[in-house]
Amino acid sequence: MRASKNGGFTLIELMIVVAIIAILASLAYYNYSRYAFRARRADGQNLLTGIAAAEQRYYTNYNSYTSTITGNSTTSLGFSSANSDRGYYSAVAALGSAGQTYTLTATPAGPQAKDKCGSLTLTDTGKKSAIPGDTSNGSCW
Repeated sequence: MRASKNGGFTLIELMIVVAIIAILASLAYYNYSRYAFRARRADGQNLLTGIAAAEQRYYTNYNSYTSTITGNSTTSLGFSSANSDRGYYSAVAALGSAGQTYTLTATPAGPQAKDKCGSLTLTDTGKKSAIPGDTSNGSCW
């Protein structure tokens, strides 16, 4: 008589399957997090372009730019907050040349703070850049 062999998996086979699943999951998580950073970056880009449009309107009325983003006074752009709509970026404006030029900087906050692109900048001439400028996760702009 033959001895019957029990069906099932050995411990080695099970560990190999678990290792393969762990590798695939780590690759998926890495790619998803890179995608999430790129998607949230649009929040900062929208913030900067909105402020830039307001700066141009301000310049039309007062013949100079302003560094005051928030507030209701005539020397401000009138935004209620310098934070982006979803809260992933906060903006500051720096003036140069007696108010005739500006540089807007959006600094990442919260989960976006680990983005390799870092802070996004936009100038009055339309020059877009990122600080430190690492583009390993796609174009920062």
